[in-house]
Amino acid sequence: MSEKIKGSEALLRGLIAEGVDRIFGYPGGAIIPVYDTLYDFTDRITHILTRHEQGAIHAAQGYARVSQRTGVVLVTSGPAATNVMTGLSDAMLDSTPLVVITGQVSSGLLGTDAFQETDVVGITQPITKWAYQIRRAEDVPWAVSRAFYIANTGRPGPVVLDFTKDAQTGLMEWDGYKRCNFIRSYVPYPEVPDGDLRRVADLINSAERPMIIAGHGVMIAGAENELESLATKADIPVAATLLGLSTMPSDHRLFKGMVGMHGNIGPNINTNRADLLIAIGMRFDDRVTGTIDSYAKQAKIVHIDIDAAEFNKNVPVYASIHGDAREVLSRLLPLVREAKHTDWLETFNIPEAVEREKVMADAVFRTDPHGRCCMGEVAYWVSRAAGPNAVLVTDVGQNQMLSARYFRYTHPRSIITSGGLGTMGFGLPAAIGAKMGAPERTVCFFTGDGGIQMTLQELGTIMQYGTAVKIIVLNNDFLGNVRQWQMMFFHERLSQTPMLNPDFVEIAKAYGIPGETVECREQLSDAIERMMLHDGSYLLNVRVDEADMVFPMTPVGKPVDYVMLNNTEIYPLD
Repeated sequence: MSEKIKGSEALLRGLIAEGVDRIFGYPGGAIIPVYDTLYDFTDRITHILTRHEQGAIHAAQGYARVSQRTGVVLVTSGPAATNVMTGLSDAMLDSTPLVVITGQVSSGLLGTDAFQETDVVGITQPITKWAYQIRRAEDVPWAVSRAFYIANTGRPGPVVLDFTKDAQTGLMEWDGYKRCNFIRSYVPYPEVPDGDLRRVADLINSAERPMIIAGHGVMIAGAENELESLATKADIPVAATLLGLSTMPSDHRLFKGMVGMHGNIGPNINTNRADLLIAIGMRFDDRVTGTIDSYAKQAKIVHIDIDAAEFNKNVPVYASIHGDAREVLSRLLPLVREAKHTDWLETFNIPEAVEREKVMADAVFRTDPHGRCCMGEVAYWVSRAAGPNAVLVTDVGQNQMLSARYFRYTHPRSIITSGGLGTMGFGLPAAIGAKMGAPERTVCFFTGDGGIQMTLQELGTIMQYGTAVKIIVLNNDFLGNVRQWQMMFFHERLSQTPMLNPDFVEIAKAYGIPGETVECREQLSDAIERMMLHDGSYLLNVRVDEADMVFPMTPVGKPVDYVMLNNTEIYPLD
C-alpha cells in the first residue's frame, strides 16, 4: 500500500536510493522545505555547509572526481542559483557528474519577478547536460532518477533540477523509487563496430612512430589498465593532457609527460613527428594543439571518444571510434600485435643539459639555499614527502602548471584541477571535497596568492568539519600567470598584476589551522616535514621568486613543436 509524502521527502528518498550519502550546500528561503525534511535524514545523509554556493559546487566537483561518484549540490533560488553557474560551466567542460538542486519560487509566482526568482532552467541549459523544473511533487522520483542517469552515463556532466517551493511541500503517492536505466532519445554507450576496431588495429600494427595522447576520458572510463596494456604490448609512448595526468604512473618507461602549452619537450616535439597519433578521451583543446594549421599534419590521427560531437570538431581525423574508452581499448588489445619502437622512444629523451640548465621552471636543481624558492621545486619536494598515494589539487595559474608538471603520480585519479574553464578559486573547495571523497589519501592543494583569495572563506568549512588538507600557497605578490604574459608579450607593462596580500598564516590561524611562512630555500624541507607530520590541515605560505616563470612554453598562435625554454631560447638550441 502506498503512502503520502511531501515532495521534499521524495527528493531525499530518491537521493538515498541513488547511493548519495553526502550533499554540499547552503540553505535559503526557497529551499527551506527540503532542509526542514533533511533534519530527519541526518543519520543517512551528511550535509556539508560551505561558506558560499560557489564553494559548494566546487567541493562537489572535487568529491566526484576523486570518488567516481556523482556530486550533489543543494542551494536556494535567485542569487544562490546564479552563484553555482561558474561551477556548472566548469563541470560541463571537464565532464564532471553533478546533480545540482536549486530552490525556486512557487509555481504560481513564476514569471512575476517574485523575490529571488531567476530563470534557472533558461540560464543553465547551455552549460548542463539537462536542466528541468519540478513543479509537481509527483514528478520528483522521475526527475531525480533521470537526473542521475544523465549525469553519470556517457560523457558525464552536470544536471540541474529547479524545484519549486510548492512542489517541495505538496503531497504525492509514494510507490517506491525506480532507478532510470533507459531513455529512448539518449544513447550513452553506442555499439562499437568490429570494422572500426580492425581498421585502427591495422593502423597501429603498421605504424613506425606511433604516439598515444591520453585524456580525461581514460580516467572517467576507468581505462587506465587497458591503456597501459595496449601501450606495453605495442611499445607505444604515452603522453597526457593536463586532465589525463595520472592515467599512467609518472615513472612508467612509456610515459613521456604532458602535452600542450606547458607540456614536456619530448611529446610536444614528437606530436609533429609521429606517423600515427592515437587520441583517447580528449578534445584537442587549443592549449594542447597550438595552432591547428600545423598540428600533426604528417600523422594519421585516430580519435577514440564517447562523445561523437568531438570528432573533427577541432582537428580533422583519419579514423574515429565512437565508444567508451575502456570497452574500445579492451577490444582493441587482442587485435594489436606486439612490437618494439626502441629508436622512436629514444627521441623522447631530451638531453639532460637542456632540462637542468635551460628550462627555468626546473628549479629542483638550483643550489642557492638563501634564495627564494621556485614553484617547481616546491611541488617536487611536497610530492616526495606526501608519498605515492597523494592527491594533487590545484587552483589555476602558474601554481597549476608547475605543480602538475612536478608532482609524481602513482595511482589513478591523483590530480584534480580546473582544465577547460580555468577557474581561479576552484582549488580550495575542490580540495575539501576531494579529501571527503578519499579520506584515506593525503590531499595536497597548491594555489597562488590570487586564487586562494577568491574562495578563502572556505577555510571556515575546513574548520567546521576538521577536513585535513595540506595547503601550499605559492606566494609571489603577483597574479603570476598574467604577469608572465605581460613580461613576455606586452613589453613588461605590469598592469594590475601586483598584489598587496594579507598574512595568510594569521588568517589560517583564525580558522584554527596552523601554518608557517617559508622565506627561503633552506627552510623548505623542514617546513614540509612539519606540515606532513601534522594530523589536520596545515598552511605553508611559501615565498617564491616573483621572476619565476612556467617553461617550457608554446605561445598562443605557435605550432605545438615551437617550444620556448625561457624568454629567448627555443628548442632545439642552435
